[in-house]
Amino acid sequence: MRLRSGTFAACCVVIEVLGVALFLRGFFPTPVRSSSRTEHQAEPPAPEPSAGASSNWTKLPPPLFRKVVIMLIDGLRDDFVFGSKGVKFMPYTTYLVEKGASHSFVAEAKLPTVTMPRIKALMTGSLPGFIDVVRNLNSPAVLEDNVITQAEAAGKRIIFYGDETWVKLFPRHFVEYDGTTSFFVSDYTEVDDNVTRHLDKVLKRGDWDVLILHYLGLDHIGHVSGPSSPLIGHKLREMDSILMKIHTSLLSEERETLVPNLLVLCGDHGMSETGGHGASSVEELNTALILISSAFERKPGDIRRPKHVQQTDLAATLAIGLGLPIPGNSVGSLLFPTVEGRPVREQLRFLHLNAVQLSKLLQENVPSYTKEPGFEQFKMSERLHGNWIRLYLEENNSEVLFNLGAKVRRQYLDALRTLSLSLSRQVAQYDIYSMLVGTVMVLEVLALLLLSIPQALSSKAELEVPLWSPAFSLLFYLMFLVLSALHVIVCTSAESSCYFCGLSWLTAGGVMALISALLCAVVSALAKMFAAGKFLSKNPAHPKARWSELDVLILLGTMGHVLSLGASSFIEEEHQTWYFLINTLCLALCHEIYRNCFLRDDCEPQQCSHVEEGFVSTAPALQDRSIHCNMLEPHRVSKDPTSLDTLRGCEKWMVLASPWVILTCCRLLRSLNQTGVQWAHRPDLGHWLTSSDHKAALSLLAALSLIVIFALVQRRCSLTSKIAMALGLLGVYCYRAAIGNVLFPWQQDSKDISKGVIEARFVHVFVLGILFTGTKDLLKSQVIAADFTIKTVGLWEIYSGLVLLAALLFRPHNLPVLVFSLFIQTVMTQFIWKPLRHDAAEITIMHYWFGQAFFYFQGNSNNIATVDVSAGFVGLDTYMEVPAMFLTAFATFAGPVLWASHLVSFLSSETSSGSALGHACFCYALICSFPVSAYIILVTSLRYHLFIWSVFSPKLLYEGMHILITAAICAFFTAMDQTNAKS
Repeated sequence: MRLRSGTFAACCVVIEVLGVALFLRGFFPTPVRSSSRTEHQAEPPAPEPSAGASSNWTKLPPPLFRKVVIMLIDGLRDDFVFGSKGVKFMPYTTYLVEKGASHSFVAEAKLPTVTMPRIKALMTGSLPGFIDVVRNLNSPAVLEDNVITQAEAAGKRIIFYGDETWVKLFPRHFVEYDGTTSFFVSDYTEVDDNVTRHLDKVLKRGDWDVLILHYLGLDHIGHVSGPSSPLIGHKLREMDSILMKIHTSLLSEERETLVPNLLVLCGDHGMSETGGHGASSVEELNTALILISSAFERKPGDIRRPKHVQQTDLAATLAIGLGLPIPGNSVGSLLFPTVEGRPVREQLRFLHLNAVQLSKLLQENVPSYTKEPGFEQFKMSERLHGNWIRLYLEENNSEVLFNLGAKVRRQYLDALRTLSLSLSRQVAQYDIYSMLVGTVMVLEVLALLLLSIPQALSSKAELEVPLWSPAFSLLFYLMFLVLSALHVIVCTSAESSCYFCGLSWLTAGGVMALISALLCAVVSALAKMFAAGKFLSKNPAHPKARWSELDVLILLGTMGHVLSLGASSFIEEEHQTWYFLINTLCLALCHEIYRNCFLRDDCEPQQCSHVEEGFVSTAPALQDRSIHCNMLEPHRVSKDPTSLDTLRGCEKWMVLASPWVILTCCRLLRSLNQTGVQWAHRPDLGHWLTSSDHKAALSLLAALSLIVIFALVQRRCSLTSKIAMALGLLGVYCYRAAIGNVLFPWQQDSKDISKGVIEARFVHVFVLGILFTGTKDLLKSQVIAADFTIKTVGLWEIYSGLVLLAALLFRPHNLPVLVFSLFIQTVMTQFIWKPLRHDAAEITIMHYWFGQAFFYFQGNSNNIATVDVSAGFVGLDTYMEVPAMFLTAFATFAGPVLWASHLVSFLSSETSSGSALGHACFCYALICSFPVSAYIILVTSLRYHLFIWSVFSPKLLYEGMHILITAAICAFFTAMDQTNAKS
């Protein structure tokens, strides 16, 4: 069966997406779980240990507190409370920390530092899987054992107000609740006012036992303005006043009941220096945790520094405080300061219950648990505890009993610490079988793409896919039977659960058939190459074909980038790799221009042979090059020499200076946004522009950037699109002024006009209008068979519509990134690609490289915290999942998407060859498949690496998203390629 190169590449990428999805499903595994306790069934508590004497304490200890209030402030990192900001903006909280009856901690959160997994960690004490960073968008109900479920089963009445994630995680658990969406980050006032408005009424009532308040405003301010925003101080003051109101109410109630209550102030995660979260920086991991109760005695002059604990420790502490069983999956240990004021026997009882729970969890998840140091310490502590009970029951109040009790307490605390650490290391079990199946699919696609290069990049841009030959059919059936047998063997003998084994037989059989077909296609391609007596050899039609410097650079750069993904430091600082590659590319282009203009191939001076007067269309050259184009066997075609003197002076010098101009632009962009990990904290031009003292400079820069964007984009648009583009860019500035990012010329203060919803929707209308106009022109060129100009204008209008959308979603200080992107595209089109007549493969790879570089020029990184969530809510007045996800994804990957769309427009307008787009689609699919395939292998081999969750896993999510976007790009390429083929 014959397929065009673009269609073949698009099909391969779709199969690759399926393979990557299956691999991700197996790689992001299920965390450790206890099988001894479910939501509806609880074990009886472990009895108190004894040695010779019989103890009758077989029940849970009574609750330590009558009521518990959990005040969770989203994004409350530790220095907001314990640092200078806490002293300045939270005076009452600071007083409680320094002099009040409280215990302060710095709670360390584990990856991923996003809301839903952190809530699960706080209430279950377990370590959620990394894949929960994706499930955060649509939280499923928690089925594992947790404090909320235990409290409800014990008859306690729970009230909740705040982030609706709690309602999704714990449905039907609250007797009263009012949830608000956590994703609409443009709102940082109403979302908190909706919580606070219930307080006065609830605090006066006595018909509840647990009150949970989740405030979102602080986190939303961070996403929109960053942790240095002046709004942070106002929000901290508001939270401090609310804490004072709650604490005062609890104290007045205690005077009547004489039973202590507990107030917990905590954060779910921290906040990076850019305002995001999700990764592993100290600012995102460390959160404030304060336990406030009159039961905590404090001597005058007792200064307590916040201790570092794990966030998972809160679940065990809350369970003990409420008189509940500790959740069976909890890997946390009791925060001992909360019970140190109790009698020694109660202290040891609490510690023993916690140690028994952790030891059982260890036994169920670690086969060689008896060799674990924590288990040995636990058994030793239990024996000593039994001896202490025997002495205690004998009413021995001597110093021996006191010293032994202190020793048992230390032993238990050491055992808890070691057990918790051992369980934390057993975070998850990988689904190796699903990972292996996904890896095989991805590698087969890569091999098939590599072996198809000679045919796919031929003049016809077509290749023969052997699907129906008898030999292929026989091999296919043999492979299908072998793989099916292996599938049955693995699924029937596997001890742990496997996602791929859980699929229906029809689905699994389809995957096996697909793998068999791919394998047979690879074997058939290899056989044909060996039968022809050549294996990726030079094209015989061009015996003198040789590699150019640019071809060597492209090959070595691609391979070097792939190899660099095996090191965590290179992943954290991947932007440096792409900056180096595009800088080296510019130098190679400079060398090529000077050589072709002043030297012949034998190094003799000559006139410029690559620069044509007026920069005429390179369609014949591109078509000629595509006849024998091969990324692995590059060559140059001869061109008719043209005198450099025939060009006007400005044009001649622009050709010679263009690589240096691009280098200068890239260097300026590097100063705009610091990214990566090592230098992300360093001040950059973006920080200077976004500070409140330089709003006038930012406003001027944003206005100039929008004007330049219009000048660069409008030149090939229709009159209607030009008007829409001008009005849309004006609306972009109005939107940013409305939300207070920039200033109107007539408005010098920072007072907000509105939330910007109307202005943003105004721009959205023009974006849709321009995209509609471009799509209409494309359809018109196909259906009515209009001239070639309508199609090129339609493609450019689609591109300009995406540019307008990017201008709306980019923050004002990032608008120069968009300007330089358009400027570099214009310079390379006019002064490099046209005069030098590069083939479609080289132009495609240059677009890909610059697209990757501009991903990092935006300030992005392989860190989840750099994703600008606020971009997903531009123009929305409520949370809508699909539009928010699309806008966030587009804003994040705007660089690669805009460069890919420019590639389609350039190839469609500068060449009439029907094969150029097919070649481009194939090369784009191949260049994207290399890092994905290599990274899957690297991650599999490094799955037990120390930084697997903090570095490698976030990059794996980015690669998964990137291959999905590649599939969409290849689909667009294929549609344009099919249009060219028909015309």
